[in-house]
Amino acid sequence: MKEYETEAIHNIAFVGHGGSGKTTLSEIILYTAGESTRIGKIEEGNTISDYTPNEIEKQISITTGIMHLEWNNSKINILDTPGYSDFTGEVRSALKVCETAVILIKSAEGVEVGTETSADIIKHSNLPKSVIINKVDNEHSTFGETLAQAKDRISSDVTVITFPVSEGINFDTVIDVVKMKAYTYGEAGSKKVTEADVPDDLKEKADNYRTELIEKIAETSEELMNKYFEEGTLSEDDLMKGLKDAIKSDSLVPVFALSAVKGVGINNFLDFASQYFPSPADTEGAGATLAGKGEKVLVKADKNGEPVIFIFKIISEQHVGELSLFKVYSGTVSAGLDLLNENNNKTERLNQLSILNGHHRKEVTKVIAGDIASVVKLKDTHANNTLTSKNYLVIIDPIEIPEPVIRGAIIPKAKGDEDKIASGLHTLHEEDPSFNVKYDPEISQTIIFGQGELQLALAVKRLKERYGVEVDLVEPRIPFREAIKGSVNDVEYKHKKQSGGRGQYGHVHFKMEPLQRGAGFEFVNSIVGGAVPGRFIPAVEKGIQDIMGKGVIAGNKVVDVKVTLFDGTFHNVDSDEMSFKLAASQCFKKGFLEAKPCLLEPIYEIEIKVPEDYMGDVMGDISSKRGKIQGMDSDGHFQIIKALVPLAELYKYSSHLRSITQGRGVHHRIFHHYEEVPKEVEQKIIGEYNKSREEGN
Repeated sequence: MKEYETEAIHNIAFVGHGGSGKTTLSEIILYTAGESTRIGKIEEGNTISDYTPNEIEKQISITTGIMHLEWNNSKINILDTPGYSDFTGEVRSALKVCETAVILIKSAEGVEVGTETSADIIKHSNLPKSVIINKVDNEHSTFGETLAQAKDRISSDVTVITFPVSEGINFDTVIDVVKMKAYTYGEAGSKKVTEADVPDDLKEKADNYRTELIEKIAETSEELMNKYFEEGTLSEDDLMKGLKDAIKSDSLVPVFALSAVKGVGINNFLDFASQYFPSPADTEGAGATLAGKGEKVLVKADKNGEPVIFIFKIISEQHVGELSLFKVYSGTVSAGLDLLNENNNKTERLNQLSILNGHHRKEVTKVIAGDIASVVKLKDTHANNTLTSKNYLVIIDPIEIPEPVIRGAIIPKAKGDEDKIASGLHTLHEEDPSFNVKYDPEISQTIIFGQGELQLALAVKRLKERYGVEVDLVEPRIPFREAIKGSVNDVEYKHKKQSGGRGQYGHVHFKMEPLQRGAGFEFVNSIVGGAVPGRFIPAVEKGIQDIMGKGVIAGNKVVDVKVTLFDGTFHNVDSDEMSFKLAASQCFKKGFLEAKPCLLEPIYEIEIKVPEDYMGDVMGDISSKRGKIQGMDSDGHFQIIKALVPLAELYKYSSHLRSITQGRGVHHRIFHHYEEVPKEVEQKIIGEYNKSREEGN
């Protein structure tokens, strides 16, 4: 591949609802551009971007596929992102390194929830965007209705660039309103395209779309608006420059009619993208922070600047090791270059630089500002890390990782696999930072977190395939807490043991009272006159903290209690730290049971986005889960429901929500507070705990 200047590079991400045709479009584009010699099919498991065994088996994209091609003296990097909401972290990382997001919409189904979710992420990323209305060859295609939905739900600035002459199975021709020509495509794979004049019966429609396009461009600047009013149109030069500027400022969203399966409309899209989509040089620069100073700066895409690269994704390949995907934000990097990792202050050497088409790697000697490539075997560098020259110490703003919406506990099937499991889970987190893992000592379980049930199930599958370890994925224990509602003014316990030789003796009196929720634990020493010697006081506090960690009524951590040690006795010979620790532990237990103990459970705030039609079902379901509706907002054709729901009721909720909304509902959650468990639920939990203890004995 020849070398391209930054101005001739275009990084675009294909995003949208699952099944909208992103991978199929990538295939036909690579074939049309001569980067591949055949058109792969998802059903046959031979596409370039979906190459992992799990993607082939499930016939969906799970990770972002990275591809490149040459078109009209430009280099276009395509990032084919997953459409399934479990893998939204992949979408965010791809959008981080692109200048244009291309949203695919199915012409028959219109704007779906995944489409809107993608549009929300793009809006948050402040990226220019484009829309492809795909599958216009579907017999139920409704290009006009889908266009209206896109205008209503994605952006009022959507503007037609190509539209179909006819829809359905006969779709083979598009009208290009920039070129004002009709383009008829041959059979898929023929690469045959015929240019002709716009048919007479469609001239008025084409003129209307072109007028709308010119007006939209004219609105972007006062100079163009004045020219438009004076002359009634714009010159070709003004139109071309204005179109590029309008897309860059996201004040115009170009729309293309297309069939990825039949290959219709592909050339028009590529011609437009290579000419009008912004390059890295067209952007104001990437947001970053000066290392050690906290000052915000913009890193411009200048090939002659100091080298700055950002690692946006890690791929772990069996025979290669870890492959780090990066974008050069400034300067030019070459094999053998040493760069400083600004996140951990360690130096890394770049070896074996490659550009990718799926898992096919083509080695290159250098990569310039704005381009995307990969490097193998970085020692101490992870996704979201910045590597820089020592002369320009900056940290590129990180990818925002979505909060997890599901959790599961993993239990090894065989003893001795713990280290392999830990290593495997760490690698899976490196590959997808939206998948996370931690050991929770409070519930004594290893918990994995993610964006959906499929993501967690695939993690378990990969552990077996890659590392040969098997685990069960089970519902995690709930981190209940124990507290008291009442006070006890005097509870005492005397620990006395005599078994020949030196005995044990510890005697304490406590006052116990509840603290405000969230206050934790307070220990007060009110001993006067040496009733309990000072050297034993730390042991008393330690004994209390030990039993608080283990729990009293159901084996959960005790919180929000104030304990005052106000009296006791000791023995000159038999008293020691252990005796007072044991006495304190038992005294606390005794007092806790007298002070109206209760169980607390974690309550999560959830925000659910659903089409209006499903609002009643979702709200009824929340009520059945002991949830409390906090409020509602509308967002276009969707409703936002906010509620507080116990964590105990949210296991696999993302899958449940999809089920009751036909896949159109999404939710986010965040911990909110602890709240008292209803009495009947509390009795059940305590009963199960006591039963498990009896069985354990």
